[in-house]
Amino acid sequence: MARCGNGLLLAAALLLSGVSGATAEDAQVNTIQDIFQHLRTCWKPPPPNKARPIDITVVVSFNRAGNILGHPRITYESAEASDNDRLQYRVAVMEALQRCTPMPFTDAMAGAAAGRPFAIQFRNRKTSPPTQERRV
Repeated sequence: MARCGNGLLLAAALLLSGVSGATAEDAQVNTIQDIFQHLRTCWKPPPPNKARPIDITVVVSFNRAGNILGHPRITYESAEASDNDRLQYRVAVMEALQRCTPMPFTDAMAGAAAGRPFAIQFRNRKTSPPTQERRV
């Protein structure tokens, strides 16, 4: 099966590297849990008429200023996802990252988080069926 989303993922990552979006909230990010919570406030999954609900995981790193470091990488998508589902969700993930960055780190968290990879899970299914995972 052709993997049509890789070019889009790279293009979205390049777009993110040059665009500084507004933060989702004014609250400072002071813990690892705060990072995950902050990113989830920016998550807007595609509507059901555009894509079936799937789970997706992205690995992303930040610099001390809270901007994305390098390129985010999709590491998991639900096995039953169609090419269209994967494309729509990859775009939604990159838009969430754009909305949430720069991450409003406290000084202490900026030093602790800088350069470290975080695997962020965006779950959009009520329950995950016991199917074979699709690692990308």
